Amino acid sequence: MALYPKLILEALSKVRYPGNGEDIVSNGMVEDDIRIEGTRVSFSLIFEKSTDPFIRSVVRAAESAIQTYINEPVDIKGNISVKTKVAPKKEDEKLLPNVKNIVAVSSGKGGVGKSTITANLAVSLAQDGYKVGLLDADIFGPSIPKMFGIEEARPLLREVEGKDLIIPEEKYGVKILSIGFFVNKEDAVLWRGGMASNALKQLLFDSDWGELDYLLIDLPPGTSDIHLTLVQSIGVTGAIVVSTPQEVALADARKGIAMFMGEKVNVPILGLVENMSWFTPLELPDNRYYIFGKEG
Repeated sequence: MALYPKLILEALSKVRYPGNGEDIVSNGMVEDDIRIEGTRVSFSLIFEKSTDPFIRSVVRAAESAIQTYINEPVDIKGNISVKTKVAPKKEDEKLLPNVKNIVAVSSGKGGVGKSTITANLAVSLAQDGYKVGLLDADIFGPSIPKMFGIEEARPLLREVEGKDLIIPEEKYGVKILSIGFFVNKEDAVLWRGGMASNALKQLLFDSDWGELDYLLIDLPPGTSDIHLTLVQSIGVTGAIVVSTPQEVALADARKGIAMFMGEKVNVPILGLVENMSWFTPLELPDNRYYIFGKEG
């Protein structure tokens, strides 16, 4: 059986892009440059940004699909090129050049355990040997200092290349910064959107984070100026959305997902975490009580 482009496209239509669940052909991700030379097949896949976290997995899935759905030996390994719609910034333009991955943790509404998930994820990554930073961007309700037991911490400054930078606190192998370090923990933070966004920028860019594999950012609940400031200032690798099973929480989570996946923001969703799924009492360890609902 001869190889031809339609056969290749039919095989690639079996591959789903994790960012939106659509197949990569319908998604317009297969460039019109399929070349067939004997059994050798080559083509390009188009992604929105060079920082898309799904590039490698989609390329591997495309190779596997061609080898699986075409009943002919096909030389495809290493022949798939990657193109991006948005040109990557030059290294000297990168605002956080020593940070490999920036992951935003968000929620549609408050009280769903977003900060708890962020803290546990940060510590778990650090225990796995990664260099991890955690920025508490929940300007109006910072809770990370309390979760790490460092509410009384007051970060110092260090001069780096003639510029004074904030030194993050460190606990459990995680570098931590929060607006909670700079305000009285009993006082409410009453700032307008612009002031809050400027405070976030200062914590991000005027701090000595050093080299990091992951910088986790604990965002405020909902959608606001702070979210837009973040995605417009730095290249966010992906977002994690936290919810609970209640319909109200899920409805707000959907809005948050829509914000990240919108054309103006365009940040991949790495996953949705359902927190507080059930309750198990100590005296009945095999029982599960779905107090907030189930399968929302």
